[in-house]
Amino acid sequence: MGTHMKTTIEISDALMTQAKEVVAVEGVTLRSLVEEGLRRVLNERQSEERFQLESASFKGEGLQPGVKDGSWDRLRDLIYEGRGG
Repeated sequence: MGTHMKTTIEISDALMTQAKEVVAVEGVTLRSLVEEGLRRVLNERQSEERFQLESASFKGEGLQPGVKDGSWDRLRDLIYEGRGG
């Protein structure tokens, strides 16, 4: 068996009451119940697919001449042009 680390955790009263009921009914230890829960959560998180943003690129040849080498101020002005900005 591997090494063990002793730690203290705070658990809400309601959750602890539920845990004690499971421990009594199933005849397991609180430690084993907590470890099982942690393993499940960690495995779920590990196996979740990472979000990947779909490409929203438009077919074209990039920025138009006059914009390509423009400043951010110039780009902002073009974006809000005719929109009261």
